Amino acid sequence: MKLDSLPQGVRLAVEAAQNKKAAGITVLDLSGVGAFTDYFVICTGFSTPQVQAICGEVEEQLEKHLHRSPKHREGRGSAEWALIDFGGFILHVFSEQARRYYDLERLWRSSPKLVLPDEPDVAARNRSFDSFDDSHAAGEAYSK
Repeated sequence: MKLDSLPQGVRLAVEAAQNKKAAGITVLDLSGVGAFTDYFVICTGFSTPQVQAICGEVEEQLEKHLHRSPKHREGRGSAEWALIDFGGFILHVFSEQARRYYDLERLWRSSPKLVLPDEPDVAARNRSFDSFDDSHAAGEAYSK
């Protein structure tokens, strides 16, 4: 799976999360498993303001470029886990601790996955986040 092969809304969400320095951005393709959505976009924020900023930027970019509003939101006021449902994909923004606890990548491990490299400043901050493999920390994207 490659970023440019994903639907435009998913690509915009990834770019918006990158703009707000989200870490560990991962896209899971759930389209082949008969799930309630086609994609999960998963990322990590390091503080309540950052989690909120990531969510706000994704919503703003999808509204601006695709005129799409969320169908549902949960936990946006929380620093632990925010979820925004856009129908065809769901954005999950986690704190580091909540991401390790819920481990959606493990739960959906049979689904194709795209892990995007962190920007250098985000990667340095993310060194302690051990749920990603070494290729991710080194800034190499991979997919299965």
